[in-house]
Amino acid sequence: VAVGAVVVHQNRVLLVLRGQAPSKDMWAIPGGRVELGETIKSAAEREVLEETGLQVMAGEVVYTFDVIDRDPAGRIRYHYVILDLLARPVDPTQPLRAADDARDVRWFKLDEINQSALPISGPTRQLLNRLMRNGDEPSEQPH
Repeated sequence: VAVGAVVVHQNRVLLVLRGQAPSKDMWAIPGGRVELGETIKSAAEREVLEETGLQVMAGEVVYTFDVIDRDPAGRIRYHYVILDLLARPVDPTQPLRAADDARDVRWFKLDEINQSALPISGPTRQLLNRLMRNGDEPSEQPH
């Protein structure tokens, strides 16, 4: 099981540039594996802190999907069940720093994501468009 955190503030979303597979050299929602005994909210908060230096408060699950990778013979190499949670920064003025497997970290407006050749997966782009359509921030508040 893995988590992602859709961190939103002032109509911007936090993305990391992946430095390792999977998704190397792609901009993505920060996240990673859930550790044994860790809640999904705690995992999302920890992963964002490790990758970006930003403390967040995770909320509800907004998207769920599977990533299944197979070798050339069709055998499964790995299978992730990924839960993306909405999150808000505790202190949005806190400076960002790319760390762990992130090579870069930045805030992006939705139009920057849609009007550029930004390397980002189709499902991530669709999720962000659904959550942030019409320039509105998601109304769901983390608890």
